[in-house]
Order: sequence, then structure tokens, then C-alpha cells
Amino acid sequence: MPARRLAATQKSTIVRSFRLLERLAPGLGARWAESLWFRIPPARGRQQRLAPPGRPFRVPVLGATVAGETWGEGPAVYLVHGWGGWRGQLDALVAPLTAAGYRVVAFDAPSHGDSDPGPEGPGRSSVLELAAALAAVAAAHGPAAAVVAHSLGATATAFAMRDGLAADRAVFVSPMADPLPYTRAFAARLGFGERVRARLVDRIERRVAMPMSAFSVPAVAGQIATPPLLLVHDRLDSETGWSDSAAIARAWPAARLVTTSGLGHRRILRDPAVVAEVTGFLTAAAVSDR
Repeated sequence: MPARRLAATQKSTIVRSFRLLERLAPGLGARWAESLWFRIPPARGRQQRLAPPGRPFRVPVLGATVAGETWGEGPAVYLVHGWGGWRGQLDALVAPLTAAGYRVVAFDAPSHGDSDPGPEGPGRSSVLELAAALAAVAAAHGPAAAVVAHSLGATATAFAMRDGLAADRAVFVSPMADPLPYTRAFAARLGFGERVRARLVDRIERRVAMPMSAFSVPAVAGQIATPPLLLVHDRLDSETGWSDSAAIARAWPAARLVTTSGLGHRRILRDPAVVAEVTGFLTAAAVSDR
């Protein structure tokens, strides 16, 4: 059976199973949904690297180690990938930022790329693990002149800022504003309803020992001294909605939202115009600071 057809068959089976559990055993359905929520999606294959090999490093995080690379010399700019991603996805920024006098630091989150599994175990992770990895890497490599984060990496970055990570500037590309609404999209995709979803939210909150509202980026903006922020989001992004960036921009002082169309959720990271926009934001800020 072709792989695509097999995947469609498996998804159909999962949807039918969840519909049954929604009616008969929502607690069991929530337990299964929780397992899927923390599971990292299968890797889509690594793209050809746009940056030459950097200086490799490993940093201890939560009893394991995360792998990364650095390029250039100067103030540190940290690149943070999203859920199911890896550090090479942000390669297009390495050359222009090092040419501008920055030291670029990129890493793989726990259970991603070349890093070890974190406390959630192989093939699983969480925003908490990603935030902890960013904090540990920044502690090892020095103060952040900027953080450039993609997708769920932006959520992790905001959470790390709330816990004390300082950055002079921030760039969020295709961010998620608040994970709670995504539990509804998750439910719709897997075929379960409110009985399972409500129990799923409860299980997630007990697992991370905090409410999901703790990961709301607009809420974090009211709790920290916010650095200037550039938001870049594609209007047709099918994974995180453009409205998420709009919500963050409304809540975050000194935020600017740049909208693209037709780049989607990942190609946006390698688009020359986006790379120029991000580089210009950081280099203009550096000149202003000097």
C-alpha cells in the first residue's frame, strides 16, 4: 500500500476510535490524546544546509545534552526552531548576521535534531523543554543581543523571557499566540469533542504543573520588560494563524508586524525578503544602540 494511502487509512482509524471514546470513555480518550499532544511529528527530512558547518557545542539541559553550532564573533543572536524542527531551518540568517558582526548561536531542542531526548522521553518534548534549552544555551554562550524564533519556538522564547531571559531585540516568525485554542484544532483533526478535549486540557496542565494560560505570549507581554519585537507571518499559514501575530502585536509594546502571502509556515524562513527584513531590524537596532 502506498505510504500516503496507508497514512490516510491510519488517520481514518484514529478518528473513528476517538469518536467512539468521546461517547463511551472520554477519560481514556484524553489519556491517548495527551500522549499524541506531546509527540513530536515525524521529521520531514533535512533541507540542504545554507550555512557552512559552524563550531559545534553541546550544553547540558535537564539531565541530557542539546547540540548546536556557532558562527562568527560579536554579540550573540540565538536562533530557535519550532515544534518538530531543527536548527538548520534558520540557516539563511547565518551569513547576513555574521557579516553584520554578530555571533550566531543555533541549537536543536531536546528530542529534536542531534540533541538527546529530554525528560519527556524519545520522540516527545514540550514547550518547557524548549524554553529550558534556550535558557541553558544562553547561559553558556552569553547575553542575547537578539533571539529569532520560529513557531512554537516563539512561545518558548516568551516563556523563557518571563523566567528571566534577557534579550535586547526579538523576532518571532509564524508564532503561536496561545496554545489553548489549538487544543480545539487538535480535537477537530483527531475527531473527538468537548468531553475528551476538556479532560485533555486538564491532563496537560497537571503534567506541566501550570495552566495553559502561562504560555500565552500576549499575556507574557504584560509581565516583562518587553524588548522591541518584529513579527513576520504569512497570511496563508495553515499551521499557525496570522491572527496570532496580530494578537501579539496588539499586546506587545514596540512591536511591528510584517505580513507575507504565499510563503506558508516554513518557506518563510528562507525567503530572501524575510531574511532581509529580519537582518535589517537587528542591524538597524544595533546601529541605534551604538
